[in-house]
Amino acid sequence: MKVLILCTGNSCRSQMAHGFLQSFDKNITVCSAGTEASGKLNERAVAVMKEAGIDINHHTSDSVEKYLGEEWDYVITVCGGANEACPAFIGKVKHRLHIGFDDPSHVTGNDEYIWSEFRRVRDEIKKGFYEFYLNSIKQ
Repeated sequence: MKVLILCTGNSCRSQMAHGFLQSFDKNITVCSAGTEASGKLNERAVAVMKEAGIDINHHTSDSVEKYLGEEWDYVITVCGGANEACPAFIGKVKHRLHIGFDDPSHVTGNDEYIWSEFRRVRDEIKKGFYEFYLNSIKQ
């Protein structure tokens, strides 16, 4: 089973989803990418995942171009806000899904509020991808 998770920057939401899905089942090949990959991970995303017991520090922020020549069982977009355009994947894929989440990297306010938003989105991603895993992969 091969799953590609897409967003724009591949630094935050797709990385968290990648970490959670891989933690549910080590036999799944999980990759994540962005249409405008930032080239680095969001430090807060890495920190809140570590709080959840998952180390994504070794992940890389990759361009979707890297994966166009491969075949995928699932390609999942995670963009969520009304102002965000979800990336399209033109490679070979059996199932395309959208599981959207707010982007905590765009949150403004005091430090406590920003951290709370990263944790909220992290927890929503865990729930959403666990439901996906139970309903789509573990069957």
